[in-house]
Amino acid sequence: MPDQDHTSSKSDEDRKAEAEAFKTQANERFTAECYEEAIDLYTKAIELCPNSHVYHANRSAAHLRLENFGYALTDASRAIELDKTYVKGYYRRAASYMGMGKWKQAERDFESVVKARPRDKDAREKYNKCRTIVNRLRFERAIAVDDEPQKTVAELINIESMTIEDDYAGPSLQDGKVTPEFMVELMAWFKDQKLLHTKYAFKILLDMKEYLVKQPSLVDVSIPAESKFTVCGDVHGQYYDLLNIFKLNGVPSETNPYLFNGDFVDRGSFSVECILTLFGFKLLYPNHFFMSRGNHESETMNQMYGFVGEVSAKYSSRMAELFTEVYNWLPLCHVLNGRVFVTHGGLFSRDGVTLDELRAVERGRQPPEEGLMCELLWSDPQPQPGRGPSKRGVGCQFGPDVTAEFCGTNGLDYVIRSHEVKAEGYEVSHGGKCITVFSAPNYCRIRT
Repeated sequence: MPDQDHTSSKSDEDRKAEAEAFKTQANERFTAECYEEAIDLYTKAIELCPNSHVYHANRSAAHLRLENFGYALTDASRAIELDKTYVKGYYRRAASYMGMGKWKQAERDFESVVKARPRDKDAREKYNKCRTIVNRLRFERAIAVDDEPQKTVAELINIESMTIEDDYAGPSLQDGKVTPEFMVELMAWFKDQKLLHTKYAFKILLDMKEYLVKQPSLVDVSIPAESKFTVCGDVHGQYYDLLNIFKLNGVPSETNPYLFNGDFVDRGSFSVECILTLFGFKLLYPNHFFMSRGNHESETMNQMYGFVGEVSAKYSSRMAELFTEVYNWLPLCHVLNGRVFVTHGGLFSRDGVTLDELRAVERGRQPPEEGLMCELLWSDPQPQPGRGPSKRGVGCQFGPDVTAEFCGTNGLDYVIRSHEVKAEGYEVSHGGKCITVFSAPNYCRIRT
């Protein structure tokens, strides 16, 4: 019979071998962009070898791809705790802080990465981005005490000074207005991967801001009996999938109304095309086409996930700034016929929230780190009763009892939200009172 030490050593070797096999499978799923499967496999590896800094850092990377910033932060911090010299741990933690809008903490961790790897171009770019934002926020706080009002981006733009070149052959606004004909031409133009003229793009954005500032934070929508009404979830810059929605379900019109429930941009390569198309329909059919703000309609997310870079490359950094200003005024939620509540994220960290409270939420700003506005954009449902900490590190998780209480308090039948990838495009939970809708079928290699 072998001695105890040899048996223990053999057992450790077996566990490590099995854990490595799980890690290898997880890496393959990660490469295939199947991040939830990768997380499950990394978790199995961690259960076998809980003190592996590599496994925790790898799982953190997968959580980052799903925007589970809270979970990613926990894993990255654990990786650093296990090995304080592990550079990837600091990188993952910095990325988690960025996702949560904690720029100063992110800057500090990226600085550690840059010192350890001075030739890492990506880390240096992110470090410089964080440092720029930290300095800008410091400057904005300093000038906030100045009584003189600052001009908005919209006020700095002079449309009349912009000219249309003779060789421009794309869609044109008629007397400065969006028409059905313009939208047909615009969608075909974008499908051919051509850009709308800068002047028209700016005009759409300025008109959208002028319209949105007059709208409430909660929009009441009346749907006639026997009428069709379509709610779509995240689009995430997938323009050809957006066109496919219209192909399958019909183009928006007064008899074919839509509500797009946030996260129009980021991740996909055609965010500009998506948002200008949606804004165009909103201007054309203001009472039959609706848009809710998502957590990706924010400066932090747009800096991280590509929208700012895309707009700057296709148009200009000034236009990217104007988009940020317009997003600040998007409504936060809708109520359909007084019975169905629609918002991007979810419900709240306390009971008793009323629709009148939501109507009173102040917009015109970046989402705060807590409170009703934050939770509308960031919260997620959970199967167990009660509330839990958010996997994203922002907002909260809410159970079926929370949904039932909110619906009961406000005379609602159910809640529609988006914000989470669903393999079938939707999911019904909380006893039928919480429906998740997700409309980006190629996001993270989803199969629908």
